[in-house]
Amino acid sequence: MAPSSPHHVGFFHLSIRLHKGDNQHDGNGQVTENLSESPIRRGAFRCPSNQFNQEMNMQGESSRISRRGLLAASSSAAVLLTSHAFAQTTPYPQRPIRLIVPNAPGSSVDTIGRIVANEIASSLNQAFVVDNRAGAAGALGIQVGRLAAPDGYTLILASSSAITVAPLLQKAVSYQPLSDFDFVSLLALLPNILVCNVDLPVRSTAELIAYAKSRGGSTNMASAGIGSASHLAGVALQAAAGFKSLHVPYKGGSQGVASVVSGETDWVLTPAPAALALVSAGRLRLLGHSMAPTAQPIGDTPSIGKTIPGFEFSGWIGLMAPKGLPLKVTETLQRSVSTALQQPSLRRAFETNGAVSTASTAQEFRSYLTRDIEQNRKAIQVAGIQAE
Repeated sequence: MAPSSPHHVGFFHLSIRLHKGDNQHDGNGQVTENLSESPIRRGAFRCPSNQFNQEMNMQGESSRISRRGLLAASSSAAVLLTSHAFAQTTPYPQRPIRLIVPNAPGSSVDTIGRIVANEIASSLNQAFVVDNRAGAAGALGIQVGRLAAPDGYTLILASSSAITVAPLLQKAVSYQPLSDFDFVSLLALLPNILVCNVDLPVRSTAELIAYAKSRGGSTNMASAGIGSASHLAGVALQAAAGFKSLHVPYKGGSQGVASVVSGETDWVLTPAPAALALVSAGRLRLLGHSMAPTAQPIGDTPSIGKTIPGFEFSGWIGLMAPKGLPLKVTETLQRSVSTALQQPSLRRAFETNGAVSTASTAQEFRSYLTRDIEQNRKAIQVAGIQAE
């Protein structure tokens, strides 16, 4: 960048280019530069000599610079350079890392987050401190994380409900998912599973669709509430397959699933942890999962996408950070996440919680989120839900 004036240029070089042989004392304890040997006179700057001499004559004598000023400037420069070098060379992390979890302790997101944090902590040889900030469907914790310093010592355990859905359904949410955060890596995909009452005369996704169509919209779909994951997933399934079921919202996932068991409702497309135990006990019939056709998150259970090409509607959990995270910190965390997700013990723990370990690059994470936002926006529009 070009200097703003000859004065700034001259002072900068005088402060770093003075040499013992170029100076003379003026009798007042100051050092005066020998201008005949100065970098300005030697053409180090594009400053016309006549202009410079005129300005120097207006001062009455040669420019004076105090020894104390030179020492202060040199000390400040040394401190800045040393601090910069320290920041560049100090390995990360140097102290415990806070992991903000926007869900209550014991929730599936919290459980998976703690499992991953434990493995990453071992890889980095540094403790993770879990900070649960539940509220407003996860938006409260996300906002706390967004406002933290982007130094790598505050990370965010993000999920589809808090990052994707909350901004679409809550007018009070001010953060922008794609622009207000830095992406580290996906951690897990959370497949939804399509289950029905055991007395329903269907044994596959195709048969459920045919049965619902034959009933002319009189079948019932349960959900954990308006705008919940099971609500939006069920709406997306109906739109993709071209059938209608009456939506029956309940106050929570367990009540919605229980209604399918009892026969109050016919089916639900719900996060796997909410229903797998009942499937194993023979109280629900498992018809399919919501991941890609090539995925096998639950044994040999077929993907809904094999019946409805292109259909995918799963939850996710990922690691994000406040905007401005240094690249080297991002890379360090990505390596640790990749190592953690390869551990057999972690994979087994994920399976127990109905999750599929999924590492990614920052760009892959961003692309996945972009698709997820659009998919949920369409489901919300189809459902006719208004943001409040």
